[in-house]
Amino acid sequence: MTSFSERDIEQIVQHGLSVADAEKQMADFAQGFPYADIVAPASVGCGIVQLDDAARRAAADTYDAYRRTHTIVKFVPASGAATRMFKDLFEFLSSDDKNPVVEKVLQNIERFAFYEDLKKFLSPSATAHDIIAAITGANGLNYGNCPKGLIKFHSTGAGARTAAAEHLGEGAEYAVSGDNTVRIHFTVSPEHRSAFEKLFAQLVDEYAARFGVKYDITMSEQMAKTDTIAAAPDNTPFRTDDGSLLFRPAGHGALIENLNDIDADIIFVKNIDNVCAEHFRADTIEYKRALAGVLVQVQAKIFDYLSRLDNADAATLHEIREFISNTLCVRGASDFDVAQIRMILNRPTRVCGVVQNTGAPGGGPFMVRGADGLTSPQIVESSQIAPAARGIMGGASHFNPVDLVCAVRNINGDKFDLTKYIDENTGFISEKSKNGHPLRAMERPGLWNGAMANWNTIFVEVPPTTFSPVKVVSDLLAAPHQPA
Repeated sequence: MTSFSERDIEQIVQHGLSVADAEKQMADFAQGFPYADIVAPASVGCGIVQLDDAARRAAADTYDAYRRTHTIVKFVPASGAATRMFKDLFEFLSSDDKNPVVEKVLQNIERFAFYEDLKKFLSPSATAHDIIAAITGANGLNYGNCPKGLIKFHSTGAGARTAAAEHLGEGAEYAVSGDNTVRIHFTVSPEHRSAFEKLFAQLVDEYAARFGVKYDITMSEQMAKTDTIAAAPDNTPFRTDDGSLLFRPAGHGALIENLNDIDADIIFVKNIDNVCAEHFRADTIEYKRALAGVLVQVQAKIFDYLSRLDNADAATLHEIREFISNTLCVRGASDFDVAQIRMILNRPTRVCGVVQNTGAPGGGPFMVRGADGLTSPQIVESSQIAPAARGIMGGASHFNPVDLVCAVRNINGDKFDLTKYIDENTGFISEKSKNGHPLRAMERPGLWNGAMANWNTIFVEVPPTTFSPVKVVSDLLAAPHQPA
Protein backbone atom coordinates (compact mmCIF):
# COMPACT_ATOMS: atom_id res chain seq x y z
CA MET A 1 0.00 0.00 0.00
CA THR A 2 1.35 3.45 -0.95
CA SER A 3 2.00 5.88 1.88
CA PHE A 4 0.75 9.35 1.01
CA SER A 5 1.84 12.47 2.90
CA GLU A 6 -0.61 15.01 4.26
CA ARG A 7 0.24 17.24 1.31
CA ASP A 8 -0.48 14.34 -1.08
CA ILE A 9 -3.83 13.68 0.58
CA GLU A 10 -4.76 17.35 0.24
CA GLN A 11 -4.03 17.17 -3.51
CA ILE A 12 -5.96 13.91 -3.86
CA VAL A 13 -9.03 15.31 -2.12
CA GLN A 14 -8.87 18.52 -4.19
CA HIS A 15 -9.14 16.35 -7.31
CA GLY A 16 -12.28 14.73 -5.94
CA LEU A 17 -10.61 11.39 -5.23
CA SER A 18 -10.45 9.42 -2.01
CA VAL A 19 -7.24 8.04 -0.59
CA ALA A 20 -8.62 4.56 -1.35
CA ASP A 21 -9.03 5.59 -5.02
CA ALA A 22 -5.42 6.77 -5.13
CA GLU A 23 -4.14 3.61 -3.45
CA LYS A 24 -6.02 1.45 -5.95
CA GLN A 25 -4.49 3.39 -8.84
CA MET A 26 -0.99 2.78 -7.53
CA ALA A 27 -1.84 -0.92 -7.04
CA ASP A 28 -3.05 -1.08 -10.65
CA PHE A 29 0.28 0.33 -11.85
CA ALA A 30 2.11 -2.40 -9.97
CA GLN A 31 -0.21 -5.26 -10.93
CA GLY A 32 -1.27 -4.18 -14.42
CA PHE A 33 -4.67 -4.98 -15.91
CA PRO A 34 -5.86 -8.45 -16.91
CA TYR A 35 -6.32 -9.25 -20.57
CA ALA A 36 -9.82 -9.74 -21.91
CA ASP A 37 -10.93 -13.38 -21.89
CA ILE A 38 -11.80 -13.59 -25.58
CA VAL A 39 -13.88 -16.60 -26.61
CA ALA A 40 -14.21 -15.79 -30.33
CA PRO A 41 -14.57 -12.89 -32.73
CA ALA A 42 -18.15 -11.74 -33.17
CA SER A 43 -19.39 -12.73 -36.61
CA VAL A 44 -22.49 -12.49 -38.73
CA GLY A 45 -24.98 -14.85 -37.09
CA CYS A 46 -23.01 -14.90 -33.84
CA GLY A 47 -23.09 -11.42 -32.39
CA ILE A 48 -23.34 -9.36 -35.60
CA VAL A 49 -26.64 -8.60 -37.33
CA GLN A 50 -26.97 -7.89 -41.03
CA LEU A 51 -30.05 -5.90 -42.00
CA ASP A 52 -31.67 -6.54 -45.35
CA ASP A 53 -33.39 -3.64 -47.10
CA ALA A 54 -36.80 -4.37 -45.58
CA ALA A 55 -35.42 -4.70 -42.03
CA ARG A 56 -33.38 -1.54 -42.41
CA ARG A 57 -36.36 0.49 -43.61
CA ALA A 58 -38.58 -0.94 -40.86
CA ALA A 59 -36.00 -0.07 -38.19
CA ALA A 60 -35.61 3.47 -39.54
CA ASP A 61 -39.39 3.94 -39.53
CA THR A 62 -39.54 2.64 -35.96
CA TYR A 63 -36.99 5.23 -34.87
CA ASP A 64 -38.67 8.08 -36.74
CA ALA A 65 -41.93 7.33 -34.93
CA TYR A 66 -40.14 7.01 -31.58
CA ARG A 67 -38.22 10.29 -31.73
CA ARG A 68 -41.42 12.29 -32.23
CA THR A 69 -42.27 11.68 -28.58
CA HIS A 70 -38.82 11.29 -27.04
CA THR A 71 -35.64 13.23 -26.35
CA ILE A 72 -32.62 12.50 -28.53
CA VAL A 73 -29.06 13.72 -27.88
CA LYS A 74 -25.98 13.47 -30.09
CA PHE A 75 -22.85 13.14 -27.92
CA VAL A 76 -19.55 14.12 -29.56
CA PRO A 77 -16.21 13.69 -27.73
CA ALA A 78 -14.22 16.69 -29.02
CA SER A 79 -11.74 17.54 -26.29
CA GLY A 80 -8.58 16.05 -27.74
CA ALA A 81 -6.01 18.21 -29.56
CA ALA A 82 -5.19 17.34 -33.17
CA THR A 83 -1.54 16.63 -32.36
CA ARG A 84 -1.62 13.12 -33.85
CA MET A 85 -3.38 14.40 -36.96
CA PHE A 86 -0.31 16.54 -37.71
CA LYS A 87 2.36 14.21 -36.30
CA ASP A 88 3.99 13.66 -39.70
CA LEU A 89 4.12 17.40 -40.31
CA PHE A 90 5.84 18.01 -36.97
CA GLU A 91 8.37 15.29 -37.80
CA PHE A 92 9.21 17.07 -41.06
CA LEU A 93 9.72 20.39 -39.25
CA SER A 94 12.23 18.78 -36.89
CA SER A 95 14.10 16.75 -39.51
CA ASP A 96 13.43 18.37 -42.93
CA ASP A 97 12.89 14.84 -44.28
CA LYS A 98 9.73 14.76 -46.37
CA ASN A 99 7.70 11.73 -45.31
CA PRO A 100 4.85 10.46 -47.55
CA VAL A 101 2.18 12.45 -45.68
CA VAL A 102 4.10 15.72 -46.07
CA GLU A 103 4.66 14.99 -49.75
CA LYS A 104 0.95 14.39 -50.23
CA VAL A 105 0.01 17.56 -48.37
CA LEU A 106 2.39 19.74 -50.38
CA GLN A 107 1.33 18.24 -53.72
CA ASN A 108 -2.36 18.79 -52.95
CA ILE A 109 -2.25 21.89 -50.78
CA GLU A 110 -4.94 23.74 -52.76
CA ARG A 111 -7.44 20.91 -52.20
CA PHE A 112 -7.61 21.46 -48.43
CA ALA A 113 -10.57 23.40 -47.06
CA PHE A 114 -8.21 25.51 -44.94
CA TYR A 115 -6.12 26.62 -47.95
CA GLU A 116 -7.80 30.02 -48.30
CA ASP A 117 -6.96 30.78 -44.67
CA LEU A 118 -3.47 29.37 -45.07
CA LYS A 119 -2.61 31.68 -47.99
CA LYS A 120 -2.80 34.69 -45.66
CA PHE A 121 0.32 33.44 -43.88
CA LEU A 122 2.39 32.60 -46.97
CA SER A 123 4.63 34.78 -49.08
CA PRO A 124 5.01 34.14 -52.84
CA SER A 125 8.40 32.57 -52.10
CA ALA A 126 7.18 30.29 -49.28
CA THR A 127 9.18 27.08 -48.96
CA ALA A 128 7.87 23.65 -48.04
CA HIS A 129 9.05 24.32 -44.49
CA ASP A 130 7.17 27.64 -44.45
CA ILE A 131 3.95 26.00 -45.62
CA ILE A 132 4.05 23.20 -43.06
CA ALA A 133 5.00 25.59 -40.26
CA ALA A 134 2.08 27.86 -41.21
CA ILE A 135 -0.35 24.94 -40.99
CA THR A 136 0.80 23.71 -37.60
CA GLY A 137 2.33 26.69 -35.80
CA ALA A 138 1.19 29.66 -33.77
CA ASN A 139 2.40 32.08 -36.45
CA GLY A 140 -0.08 30.53 -38.87
CA LEU A 141 -3.26 28.46 -38.52
CA ASN A 142 -1.94 26.88 -35.30
CA TYR A 143 -3.73 23.65 -36.22
CA GLY A 144 -1.15 21.57 -34.39
CA ASN A 145 -2.52 22.97 -31.14
CA CYS A 146 -6.22 23.03 -32.06
CA PRO A 147 -8.89 20.43 -31.36
CA LYS A 148 -10.13 18.66 -34.48
CA GLY A 149 -13.57 20.19 -34.09
CA LEU A 150 -12.21 23.66 -34.93
CA ILE A 151 -10.27 22.58 -38.03
CA LYS A 152 -11.78 23.32 -41.42
CA PHE A 153 -12.48 19.91 -42.93
CA HIS A 154 -14.65 20.53 -45.99
CA SER A 155 -14.97 23.03 -48.82
CA THR A 156 -18.45 24.02 -50.00
CA GLY A 157 -19.87 26.62 -52.32
CA ALA A 158 -20.80 28.61 -49.23
CA GLY A 159 -17.32 28.42 -47.71
CA ALA A 160 -15.30 26.00 -45.61
CA ARG A 161 -16.83 24.00 -42.76
CA THR A 162 -15.22 22.82 -39.57
CA ALA A 163 -15.73 19.30 -38.25
CA ALA A 164 -17.94 20.68 -35.46
CA ALA A 165 -20.12 22.50 -38.01
CA GLU A 166 -20.62 19.29 -39.95
CA HIS A 167 -21.89 17.60 -36.79
CA LEU A 168 -24.53 20.32 -36.48
CA GLY A 169 -25.72 19.60 -40.01
CA GLU A 170 -25.59 15.84 -39.55
CA GLY A 171 -27.53 16.06 -36.29
CA ALA A 172 -30.34 17.95 -38.00
CA GLU A 173 -30.89 14.97 -40.28
CA TYR A 174 -31.31 12.21 -37.70
CA ALA A 175 -31.15 13.55 -34.12
CA VAL A 176 -34.22 15.79 -34.01
CA SER A 177 -36.39 15.27 -30.90
CA GLY A 178 -40.16 15.49 -30.78
CA ASP A 179 -40.04 19.20 -29.95
CA ASN A 180 -38.11 19.85 -33.21
CA THR A 181 -34.88 20.47 -31.29
CA VAL A 182 -31.47 19.13 -32.23
CA ARG A 183 -29.59 18.53 -28.99
CA ILE A 184 -25.85 18.08 -29.39
CA HIS A 185 -23.40 17.78 -26.52
CA PHE A 186 -19.68 18.29 -27.11
CA THR A 187 -17.01 17.43 -24.57
CA VAL A 188 -14.28 20.06 -24.88
CA SER A 189 -11.05 21.03 -23.16
CA PRO A 190 -11.15 24.14 -20.93
CA GLU A 191 -8.65 26.07 -23.03
CA HIS A 192 -10.73 25.68 -26.20
CA ARG A 193 -14.22 26.10 -24.79
CA SER A 194 -14.51 29.80 -25.67
CA ALA A 195 -13.50 29.08 -29.28
CA PHE A 196 -16.24 26.46 -29.58
CA GLU A 197 -18.75 28.86 -28.03
CA LYS A 198 -17.80 31.53 -30.57
CA LEU A 199 -18.13 29.07 -33.46
CA PHE A 200 -21.58 27.87 -32.39
CA ALA A 201 -22.78 31.44 -31.83
CA GLN A 202 -21.89 32.14 -35.47
CA LEU A 203 -23.54 28.99 -36.85
CA VAL A 204 -26.67 28.17 -34.86
CA ASP A 205 -29.07 30.70 -36.39
CA GLU A 206 -27.91 29.90 -39.92
CA TYR A 207 -28.26 26.13 -39.45
CA ALA A 208 -31.58 26.44 -37.62
CA ALA A 209 -33.04 28.39 -40.55
CA ARG A 210 -31.51 26.09 -43.11
CA PHE A 211 -32.82 22.86 -41.60
CA GLY A 212 -36.01 24.23 -40.01
CA VAL A 213 -35.05 23.11 -36.50
CA LYS A 214 -34.03 24.54 -33.15
CA TYR A 215 -30.61 23.83 -31.65
CA ASP A 216 -29.65 23.14 -28.06
CA ILE A 217 -25.84 22.97 -28.02
CA THR A 218 -24.22 22.12 -24.69
CA MET A 219 -20.65 21.46 -23.64
CA SER A 220 -18.82 19.88 -20.74
CA GLU A 221 -15.23 19.23 -19.75
CA GLN A 222 -13.62 16.08 -18.48
CA MET A 223 -14.03 16.03 -14.71
CA ALA A 224 -10.96 16.43 -12.52
CA LYS A 225 -12.15 13.60 -10.28
CA THR A 226 -11.57 11.19 -13.17
CA ASP A 227 -7.85 12.09 -13.45
CA THR A 228 -5.30 9.47 -12.51
CA ILE A 229 -2.02 9.83 -10.63
CA ALA A 230 1.11 9.40 -12.72
CA ALA A 231 3.65 6.82 -11.57
CA ALA A 232 7.43 6.74 -11.71
CA PRO A 233 9.05 3.80 -13.54
CA ASP A 234 9.26 1.93 -10.21
CA ASN A 235 5.46 2.32 -9.74
CA THR A 236 5.77 4.82 -6.90
CA PRO A 237 3.96 8.17 -7.30
CA PHE A 238 5.65 10.42 -9.86
CA ARG A 239 6.53 13.79 -8.38
CA THR A 240 7.11 17.15 -10.05
CA ASP A 241 10.13 19.31 -9.26
CA ASP A 242 8.40 20.76 -6.18
CA GLY A 243 7.45 17.32 -4.87
CA SER A 244 3.78 17.47 -5.86
CA LEU A 245 1.83 14.56 -7.29
CA LEU A 246 1.14 14.72 -11.02
CA PHE A 247 -2.44 14.11 -12.16
CA ARG A 248 -3.23 13.31 -15.79
CA PRO A 249 -6.50 12.98 -17.75
CA ALA A 250 -7.56 9.32 -17.70
CA GLY A 251 -8.48 8.98 -21.39
CA HIS A 252 -11.88 8.99 -23.11
CA GLY A 253 -13.23 6.38 -20.71
CA ALA A 254 -13.54 9.16 -18.13
CA LEU A 255 -16.27 10.66 -20.33
CA ILE A 256 -18.72 8.07 -19.00
CA GLU A 257 -19.25 10.62 -16.21
CA ASN A 258 -20.18 13.28 -18.79
CA LEU A 259 -22.41 10.85 -20.63
CA ASN A 260 -24.08 9.95 -17.35
CA ASP A 261 -25.13 13.58 -16.90
CA ILE A 262 -27.01 13.70 -20.22
CA ASP A 263 -30.79 13.70 -19.80
CA ALA A 264 -32.13 11.85 -22.83
CA ASP A 265 -33.98 8.75 -23.94
CA ILE A 266 -31.52 7.86 -26.69
CA ILE A 267 -27.94 9.10 -27.07
CA PHE A 268 -25.89 8.82 -30.26
CA VAL A 269 -22.12 8.69 -29.71
CA LYS A 270 -19.76 9.56 -32.55
CA ASN A 271 -16.17 10.81 -32.69
CA ILE A 272 -15.55 14.39 -33.80
CA ASP A 273 -13.32 13.42 -36.75
CA ASN A 274 -15.66 10.79 -38.22
CA VAL A 275 -17.80 13.19 -40.22
CA CYS A 276 -18.02 13.43 -44.00
CA ALA A 277 -18.95 16.22 -46.38
CA GLU A 278 -22.68 16.84 -46.69
CA HIS A 279 -23.03 15.42 -50.19
CA PHE A 280 -21.54 12.13 -48.99
CA ARG A 281 -23.62 11.45 -45.88
CA ALA A 282 -26.81 9.82 -47.19
CA ASP A 283 -25.67 6.38 -46.00
CA THR A 284 -24.71 7.81 -42.61
CA ILE A 285 -28.17 9.28 -42.09
CA GLU A 286 -29.95 6.12 -43.24
CA TYR A 287 -27.94 3.79 -41.04
CA LYS A 288 -28.01 6.07 -37.99
CA ARG A 289 -31.81 5.90 -38.17
CA ALA A 290 -31.67 2.13 -38.66
CA LEU A 291 -29.30 1.54 -35.73
CA ALA A 292 -31.53 3.62 -33.48
CA GLY A 293 -34.58 1.73 -34.72
CA VAL A 294 -32.99 -1.61 -33.85
CA LEU A 295 -32.28 -0.22 -30.39
CA VAL A 296 -35.90 0.90 -29.94
CA GLN A 297 -37.16 -2.50 -31.08
CA VAL A 298 -34.86 -4.36 -28.69
CA GLN A 299 -35.63 -2.04 -25.79
CA ALA A 300 -39.38 -2.56 -26.31
CA LYS A 301 -38.82 -6.32 -26.17
CA ILE A 302 -36.75 -6.00 -23.00
CA PHE A 303 -39.41 -3.88 -21.29
CA ASP A 304 -42.12 -6.32 -22.32
CA TYR A 305 -40.21 -9.26 -20.85
CA LEU A 306 -39.43 -7.40 -17.64
CA SER A 307 -43.11 -6.52 -17.20
CA ARG A 308 -44.07 -10.20 -17.55
CA LEU A 309 -41.18 -11.76 -15.66
CA ASP A 310 -42.75 -12.04 -12.20
CA ASN A 311 -45.67 -14.07 -13.51
CA ALA A 312 -43.87 -15.87 -16.32
CA ASP A 313 -44.75 -19.49 -16.98
CA ALA A 314 -42.28 -22.05 -18.30
CA ALA A 315 -43.00 -21.19 -21.96
CA THR A 316 -42.44 -17.47 -21.35
CA LEU A 317 -39.20 -18.10 -19.47
CA HIS A 318 -38.00 -20.24 -22.35
CA GLU A 319 -38.84 -17.43 -24.78
CA ILE A 320 -36.95 -14.89 -22.68
CA ARG A 321 -33.91 -17.14 -22.39
CA GLU A 322 -33.91 -17.59 -26.17
CA PHE A 323 -34.02 -13.79 -26.58
CA ILE A 324 -31.11 -13.34 -24.19
CA SER A 325 -29.07 -16.02 -25.94
CA ASN A 326 -29.90 -15.29 -29.58
CA THR A 327 -30.59 -11.53 -29.66
CA LEU A 328 -28.51 -10.17 -26.79
CA CYS A 329 -25.99 -13.00 -27.29
CA VAL A 330 -25.42 -13.30 -23.53
CA ARG A 331 -24.67 -16.88 -22.60
CA GLY A 332 -23.84 -18.77 -19.42
CA ALA A 333 -22.87 -22.25 -18.40
CA SER A 334 -26.52 -23.13 -17.74
CA ASP A 335 -30.02 -21.69 -18.09
CA PHE A 336 -30.52 -18.39 -16.35
CA ASP A 337 -32.81 -18.24 -13.33
CA VAL A 338 -35.28 -15.37 -12.83
CA ALA A 339 -32.82 -13.27 -10.81
CA GLN A 340 -30.16 -13.60 -13.52
CA ILE A 341 -32.69 -12.80 -16.23
CA ARG A 342 -33.71 -9.64 -14.40
CA MET A 343 -30.09 -8.59 -13.95
CA ILE A 344 -29.32 -9.06 -17.66
CA LEU A 345 -32.43 -7.29 -18.94
CA ASN A 346 -32.42 -4.42 -16.46
CA ARG A 347 -29.34 -2.53 -17.63
CA PRO A 348 -28.35 -0.01 -20.35
CA THR A 349 -28.45 -1.21 -23.94
CA ARG A 350 -26.48 -0.07 -26.95
CA VAL A 351 -26.41 -0.86 -30.64
CA CYS A 352 -22.99 -0.52 -32.26
CA GLY A 353 -22.37 -0.17 -35.96
CA VAL A 354 -19.46 -2.31 -37.18
CA VAL A 355 -17.82 -2.33 -40.60
CA GLN A 356 -16.05 -5.11 -42.40
CA ASN A 357 -12.41 -5.29 -41.39
CA THR A 358 -10.08 -3.60 -43.87
CA GLY A 359 -7.10 -3.31 -41.55
CA ALA A 360 -8.08 0.09 -40.13
CA PRO A 361 -7.13 0.71 -36.47
CA GLY A 362 -9.83 0.51 -33.84
CA GLY A 363 -11.57 -1.79 -31.43
CA GLY A 364 -13.11 -5.00 -32.66
CA PRO A 365 -16.33 -6.84 -31.82
CA PHE A 366 -15.63 -10.01 -29.82
CA MET A 367 -17.43 -12.50 -27.63
CA VAL A 368 -15.82 -12.10 -24.20
CA ARG A 369 -16.15 -14.10 -21.00
CA GLY A 370 -16.52 -11.84 -17.95
CA ALA A 371 -15.54 -12.41 -14.33
CA ASP A 372 -19.14 -13.54 -13.69
CA GLY A 373 -18.69 -16.39 -16.17
CA LEU A 374 -21.11 -14.90 -18.71
CA THR A 375 -20.08 -14.56 -22.34
CA SER A 376 -21.31 -11.40 -24.05
CA PRO A 377 -20.54 -9.13 -27.03
CA GLN A 378 -17.84 -6.57 -26.23
CA ILE A 379 -15.73 -4.01 -28.06
CA VAL A 380 -12.10 -4.91 -27.38
CA GLU A 381 -8.97 -2.89 -28.17
CA SER A 382 -5.78 -4.63 -29.29
CA SER A 383 -4.06 -3.62 -26.02
CA GLN A 384 -6.61 -5.74 -24.12
CA ILE A 385 -5.72 -8.92 -26.02
CA ALA A 386 -3.08 -11.29 -24.68
CA PRO A 387 -0.27 -12.24 -27.09
CA ALA A 388 -1.46 -15.84 -26.97
CA ALA A 389 -4.90 -14.74 -28.20
CA ARG A 390 -3.70 -12.63 -31.12
CA GLY A 391 -4.67 -15.44 -33.46
CA ILE A 392 -8.31 -14.95 -32.45
CA MET A 393 -7.92 -11.23 -33.03
CA GLY A 394 -6.61 -11.91 -36.54
CA GLY A 395 -9.78 -13.82 -37.33
CA ALA A 396 -12.04 -10.83 -36.68
CA SER A 397 -14.21 -10.03 -39.71
CA HIS A 398 -15.31 -6.57 -38.48
CA PHE A 399 -14.13 -3.63 -36.42
CA ASN A 400 -15.89 -0.91 -34.45
CA PRO A 401 -15.69 2.66 -35.78
CA VAL A 402 -17.25 4.19 -32.63
CA ASP A 403 -20.77 4.32 -34.02
CA LEU A 404 -22.99 3.88 -30.97
CA VAL A 405 -26.65 4.43 -30.11
CA CYS A 406 -27.45 4.13 -26.41
CA ALA A 407 -30.69 3.55 -24.47
CA VAL A 408 -30.11 4.78 -20.94
CA ARG A 409 -33.52 4.60 -19.19
CA ASN A 410 -35.07 1.68 -17.35
CA ILE A 411 -38.60 0.32 -17.67
CA ASN A 412 -39.88 3.03 -15.28
CA GLY A 413 -38.37 5.82 -17.36
CA ASP A 414 -35.61 6.54 -14.84
CA LYS A 415 -32.03 7.09 -15.94
CA PHE A 416 -29.60 4.27 -15.26
CA ASP A 417 -26.54 5.29 -13.25
CA LEU A 418 -24.01 4.47 -15.95
CA THR A 419 -21.11 4.45 -13.50
CA LYS A 420 -22.47 1.20 -12.05
CA TYR A 421 -21.89 -0.71 -15.31
CA ILE A 422 -18.14 -0.15 -15.66
CA ASP A 423 -15.59 -2.97 -15.58
CA GLU A 424 -13.02 -1.38 -13.27
CA ASN A 425 -10.56 -4.17 -14.06
CA THR A 426 -9.90 -2.80 -17.54
CA GLY A 427 -7.43 -0.08 -18.37
CA PHE A 428 -4.22 0.74 -20.17
CA ILE A 429 -0.78 1.82 -18.96
CA SER A 430 1.56 3.72 -21.27
CA GLU A 431 5.06 5.17 -21.02
CA LYS A 432 5.22 8.98 -21.12
CA SER A 433 7.53 11.73 -19.88
CA LYS A 434 7.33 15.06 -18.05
CA ASN A 435 10.12 17.64 -18.43
CA GLY A 436 12.43 14.89 -19.61
CA HIS A 437 11.62 12.52 -16.75
CA PRO A 438 10.02 9.16 -17.63
CA LEU A 439 6.68 8.30 -16.11
CA ARG A 440 3.87 5.78 -16.42
CA ALA A 441 0.38 7.03 -17.30
CA MET A 442 -2.89 5.21 -16.73
CA GLU A 443 -6.01 5.37 -18.86
CA ARG A 444 -9.12 4.08 -17.17
CA PRO A 445 -11.69 1.82 -18.87
CA GLY A 446 -12.37 3.13 -22.36
CA LEU A 447 -15.73 4.75 -23.07
CA TRP A 448 -16.95 2.10 -25.51
CA ASN A 449 -15.18 -0.94 -24.03
CA GLY A 450 -14.52 -1.10 -20.28
CA ALA A 451 -16.81 1.77 -19.32
CA MET A 452 -19.73 0.04 -21.08
CA ALA A 453 -18.66 -3.54 -20.41
CA ASN A 454 -21.77 -4.42 -18.42
CA TRP A 455 -24.27 -3.03 -20.92
CA ASN A 456 -26.29 -5.15 -23.32
CA THR A 457 -24.62 -4.84 -26.72
CA ILE A 458 -25.84 -5.59 -30.23
CA PHE A 459 -23.54 -5.26 -33.23
CA VAL A 460 -25.07 -4.30 -36.59
CA GLU A 461 -23.10 -4.26 -39.83
CA VAL A 462 -22.95 -0.85 -41.53
CA PRO A 463 -21.34 0.03 -44.89
CA PRO A 464 -17.83 1.54 -45.01
CA THR A 465 -19.33 4.72 -46.48
CA THR A 466 -20.50 5.57 -42.94
CA PHE A 467 -16.90 5.57 -41.69
CA SER A 468 -14.61 8.40 -42.80
CA PRO A 469 -12.31 9.31 -39.89
CA VAL A 470 -9.52 11.86 -40.18
CA LYS A 471 -6.62 10.36 -38.27
CA VAL A 472 -3.88 12.12 -40.30
CA VAL A 473 -4.24 15.37 -42.22
CA SER A 474 -3.92 13.67 -45.62
CA ASP A 475 -7.16 11.77 -44.89
CA LEU A 476 -8.92 15.03 -45.79
CA LEU A 477 -7.99 14.34 -49.42
CA ALA A 478 -10.21 11.22 -49.54
CA ALA A 479 -13.53 11.36 -51.41
CA PRO A 480 -15.77 11.69 -48.31
CA HIS A 481 -14.02 14.96 -47.46
CA GLN A 482 -13.73 16.49 -50.92
CA PRO A 483 -16.32 18.52 -52.87
CA ALA A 484 -18.80 16.62 -55.03
